[in-house]
Amino acid sequence: MEYFIIIIGAIFVNNIVLAQFLGICPFLGVSNKVSTSMGMGGAVTFVMLIASIAAYLLQYYVLVPLGIEYMQTIVFILVIAALVQMVEIILKKISPSLYQALGIFLPLITTNCAVLGVAILLVQKKYDLLHSVTYSVATAVGFFIALVLFAGMRERLELEDVPKAMRGVPIALVAASILAMAFMGFSGLVKM
Repeated sequence: MEYFIIIIGAIFVNNIVLAQFLGICPFLGVSNKVSTSMGMGGAVTFVMLIASIAAYLLQYYVLVPLGIEYMQTIVFILVIAALVQMVEIILKKISPSLYQALGIFLPLITTNCAVLGVAILLVQKKYDLLHSVTYSVATAVGFFIALVLFAGMRERLELEDVPKAMRGVPIALVAASILAMAFMGFSGLVKM
């Protein structure tokens, strides 16, 4: 039951983008097409999973024993940067079209505060390795769902007759706020 609460809480109640407002840059920047947002969601999921495992291992087997816990932010950023480079190289070889579509937003995963935020939250919540993996994957799935839903909304809005003053970013922000309010409806579901 404990893992179920972590999963539901991370995906719906405390969604990293819609409730905690972390990772807004890729959320707004890559959400023009569902296909592109799915690629970004997959890349963030992979990086977040591997980063959480690396962050846990580094925190409890390197930083704490050496008494340099204050270095965790710098160490976590370096790990995330290396993982993003790896994802970038793999995507360039496997799917050049997705690599081109993601453009500048792929390297921005390095500075995506959602990935770093999850790594730091795992340490603050004092999760063990299995709880850390569960939380990071659930958080990434929540990011993925929010990104794809928002991309679908934006694709649909492109087909609608939106007043000139509301086209582009204004209507996207209104749609994002409506999506965030919809996710707030889950807040009575799980107390975290």
